[in-house]
Amino acid sequence: MAGIDYTERIPNNVGLAENRRLQRALEDWQPKFLDWWRDMGPHGYQAKETYLRTAVSVDAQGWAQFGYVRMPEYRWGIFLAEPEPGRRVSFGDHRGAPAWQEVPGEYRGVLRRLIVTQGDTEPASVEQQRHLGRTCPSLYDLRNLFQVNVEEGRHLWAMVYLLDAYFGRDGREESEALLQRRSGDRDKPRILGAFNEKTPDWLSYFMFTFFTDRDGKYQLAGLAESGFDPLSRTCRFMLTEEAHHMFVGETGVGRVVQRACELMRQHKTDDVRPHGGIDLRMLQRYLNFHYAVSLDLFGSEISTNAANFYTMGLKGRFEETKKDDDHQLKTATYTVTGLDGDRLVTREEPALPSLNERLRDDYIADCQRGVDRWNRVIKEHGIDFQLRLPHRAFQRAIGLFADVRVSPEGRVLSQAEWEAKKHEWLPTEEDQAWVQSLMRPETEPGKFASWIAPPPRGVNGQPLDFEYVRLA
Repeated sequence: MAGIDYTERIPNNVGLAENRRLQRALEDWQPKFLDWWRDMGPHGYQAKETYLRTAVSVDAQGWAQFGYVRMPEYRWGIFLAEPEPGRRVSFGDHRGAPAWQEVPGEYRGVLRRLIVTQGDTEPASVEQQRHLGRTCPSLYDLRNLFQVNVEEGRHLWAMVYLLDAYFGRDGREESEALLQRRSGDRDKPRILGAFNEKTPDWLSYFMFTFFTDRDGKYQLAGLAESGFDPLSRTCRFMLTEEAHHMFVGETGVGRVVQRACELMRQHKTDDVRPHGGIDLRMLQRYLNFHYAVSLDLFGSEISTNAANFYTMGLKGRFEETKKDDDHQLKTATYTVTGLDGDRLVTREEPALPSLNERLRDDYIADCQRGVDRWNRVIKEHGIDFQLRLPHRAFQRAIGLFADVRVSPEGRVLSQAEWEAKKHEWLPTEEDQAWVQSLMRPETEPGKFASWIAPPPRGVNGQPLDFEYVRLA
């Protein structure tokens, strides 16, 4: 990368051209990133031109420029949202102090861990999705998959920038490690459990981008409140791109719902599998699984770490500055669901260690709004069925409910009751085999697989039969 025009090759607003120390760090890391991308990025499509959005600045004219590009040649940029003049820490023990432009020495280790944990999710999802291109339901969907992938790559660059620019040798070592871990690897797995799960089919992918990327929205929103201003500004810009990932998930599942309803009405049956569809009850089982896995990403209901992050001013609540309280919470309480014998109960807990649960509540309400939109599609077709979010204690692996069996309705079960009913609530081997049998590629422009409806419009004003990926 010697002699490179940094503004051209790596679009940025962090003064990269003038920062020789950061240049050297990125010159060492960038070839390793490209090696990782070629090894673990979208399989079989590295040389294909794709109609992608590239951010070249943070203003309205520059953050979404469209054009054909081969993914290894994508211009992964480093962008921070514009600074807020006079910004101050808005919560915790340092509330009212000027926001930090450098890492506070006493919080160096904790802050690095927060950045690494967030950064690790970005390449992980690319690895989980690398084989999906071979079974795309349309060129439109293939293009959207690749857009999500390159933006997860850009988010990795954003976290690596923070590590390299502010954490010295330790940060550079962490940047290397982000490229060494692998999703699902026994020896070097990704940090968070959901990012070691397989994404074997497009239904799982749409559920992932709806539920798991939505967790990313709330984690980024908490970090966007950080008193460490470079992290706050980085996450604020990342959130503008994260919205598209959730759009892919919500509209993707919505189009599967739409197609199921069309087939049900056309053939006057609830079982649309003989007609090449995915039935609504199967969709509910997939929803249950992905929702539960994503709820675990928020951590334990009662968490000393969450309290410390807040008190230190490192990670706030969702929309912290809109909250009408003292933003310190030392005497406040919050309602938390827990166990009392074989019953689920709510109780008041100190607000600071309950911050994970508060963020999870914000997430649950957001997920419900998406499910409500899917249910409107079902209702518009005159079908008596509703998709539902299962109880927050269902199928949990982390926190107060990790060792208890709970039904989707919120009833605590014996192990025998669970074993007798779990096939009704979670994807079965038969479900997985059926979905996998539908995963046949549809690559003719404007055509869509039998199990998913077309979207109402194309990307960036293009028609649905636009050649979103040039496969020839």
